[in-house]
Amino acid sequence: MRLRVEFTTEPFDLDEAPAHALVAREVIEAAGLDEVDVGPFGNTAEGGADRVLTAVDALLRKALQAGATRVSLQVNVVGEGER
Repeated sequence: MRLRVEFTTEPFDLDEAPAHALVAREVIEAAGLDEVDVGPFGNTAEGGADRVLTAVDALLRKALQAGATRVSLQVNVVGEGER
C-alpha cells in the first residue's frame, strides 16, 4: 500500500522558518520517501505505508519537542494511477 502525507506545523513565522518546521522537514527528507515536496506553507511526501507511518510518528514527536503548538496532517491511500 502506498500513502501520501501532507502536513504543516505551527506557529508560522513568515520571516524565518521556525525550529519545528526545520525538524519536520528533516524527518521527511531523511525517511526515504518518494515524491517529497517541502514548502513554506505545506509539505507532501509519498511512499510505502510502513515508511510513511514511521515518518509521521517521528515527525509528530520531533516537531512537538521542537516547539510546534499544532501539527495538521492528512494521510491518503494512493492508488497506482493517482500520482
